Amino acid sequence: MTVVGAVALSLTAPAAHATTPPRYAALGDSYSAASGVLPVDLTNLLCLRSTANYPHVIAARTGADLADVSCGAAQTKDFTESQYPGVPPQIDALGPDTDLVTLTIGGNDNGTFINAVLACGTAGVLSGGHGSPCKDQNGSSFDDQIDTKTYPALKAALRSVRAAAPGAEVAVLGYPWIVPATADPSCYAKLPVASGDVPYLRGMEAHLNAVVERAAEENGATFVDFSQASEGHDACAAAGTRWIEPLLFGTNIVPVHPNALGESHMAQQTLDTLGIG
Repeated sequence: MTVVGAVALSLTAPAAHATTPPRYAALGDSYSAASGVLPVDLTNLLCLRSTANYPHVIAARTGADLADVSCGAAQTKDFTESQYPGVPPQIDALGPDTDLVTLTIGGNDNGTFINAVLACGTAGVLSGGHGSPCKDQNGSSFDDQIDTKTYPALKAALRSVRAAAPGAEVAVLGYPWIVPATADPSCYAKLPVASGDVPYLRGMEAHLNAVVERAAEENGATFVDFSQASEGHDACAAAGTRWIEPLLFGTNIVPVHPNALGESHMAQQTLDTLGIG
């Protein structure tokens, strides 16, 4: 049975003839784990996982039986290796009876996100927000690493997922926009990136998402695209509108990550893309 059929039955079948809930495994990094969002999943504090993350929202809306092994700071290698002592490889949560797999991965490989945000934030402070010092200093280095290192690692990780759960529907989520398309001067105090580096960071994230999408398609997975859905909900948007918290003066203990609103919308976009829920 496909996950679409399984979920549909779980939602519509009469109680007297209820079917087994679809088996759902959630993999991925801090965008999957919702690191920094309360309440924290106390079963594994190392992973700083939230019980309000998009996997829990999806499970609640579909009645799926969730195994959530998403983990903050996870890289593609942590699908097949232990990320921390006592934390099994993420694909250990998969099996022939898995119906649905979701994941967000790739942003931590090569330190892409954290290195780019720190480099551009530091350069932005030193420049007073003018020019494009981060782009001038780093050029295509982030994009080059995405192509030469992240892309092949993504393909290998998704192959391991497919091998471990051959009958599952696999949804690979892109990353919602962190910065707007153009600089917002009023955002500089919260996200101190120079005006010319805002499109530079945006372009890097777009490149990463395109590589994630390509790897997903090449491995028979469904890509969940946030390029339109998250427009206007970046870290520069107002509280209550933004899905991503800013570097400074945000509401999460982990900055530049989705908040609870963002996780809820990530869940809904995934359900809409898959046609379930």
